Amino acid sequence: MNITKACLTILDQLADLAQHINAADFVKESESLSRSTVGQHLRHTLEFFICFERGYEQGTVNYDKRAHDKLIETDKFIALATIRRIGDFVRNLNENKALKLEVSYETSNDNFVTIETNATRELVYNIEHAVHHMAIMKIGVREVAAYVHLPSDFGVAASTVRHKEAAVSTHK
Repeated sequence: MNITKACLTILDQLADLAQHINAADFVKESESLSRSTVGQHLRHTLEFFICFERGYEQGTVNYDKRAHDKLIETDKFIALATIRRIGDFVRNLNENKALKLEVSYETSNDNFVTIETNATRELVYNIEHAVHHMAIMKIGVREVAAYVHLPSDFGVAASTVRHKEAAVSTHK
């Protein structure tokens, strides 16, 4: 599976979640998630893709400059529209464009360091970041929306899926 297809599969899984969760449960606080919501984790995940998209166009990606858009985290239909738009962006990525990445790990100021990166590397980063937050979302879904069926690989790294499959086939 190529990187674009892997990313689109993840976006499809996120869209499926957003389609099947009730609007009230999308914004319901989860004790297991320290009172955050599935919608908040979905918004956070999507905003990284949005930062990548904006950075791709401008030449510099900065994940710290997220909008924290309340509409994405509170309206599952806006989240769905955002997922579709991001999918279109990912489908149309056709060059491994050189990019800059601005990062800051200081808590007292915004002194950014700029490093070299490229579009493929940032797409991979977004996939890994999404899988991580999908694992967290799965915990929240089980608590607030147990009726939503998530695929067994939702929020599971491809390497873990391969490892589990290999372990099962060795024990046969």
